[in-house]
Amino acid sequence: QVQLVESGGGLVQAGGSLRLSCEASGNIFRINTMGWYHQAPGKQRELVATISGGRTNYADSVKGRFTISRDNARNTVYLEMNSLKPEDTAVYYCKAIVQPDSTRSNMFQYWGQGTQVTVSS
Repeated sequence: QVQLVESGGGLVQAGGSLRLSCEASGNIFRINTMGWYHQAPGKQRELVATISGGRTNYADSVKGRFTISRDNARNTVYLEMNSLKPEDTAVYYCKAIVQPDSTRSNMFQYWGQGTQVTVSS
């Protein structure tokens, strides 16, 4: 099994910054893609940013404001969020695509429990 633990959420005023962290632990041989998604009340979960093999991908709504990065030695992904807007308010979830062991190439998807980000106007 693999566990993802997010941290760093909170309440911030519009224009402020937050840094989210997500550490993966457990039965891990290799992590392929790591990413952040968010879900606002009454809406579907949406992609925010992903990172895989050094390549990054961002939702149009966060380009230029958010930066995703990764520490492979620590199995940790970060999301630096700047110039936050009230519409960024949501629960932010971390996702990882994990290969549990070297003997099989199967990959599995895991989610964290989520961390609340609230941006006040």
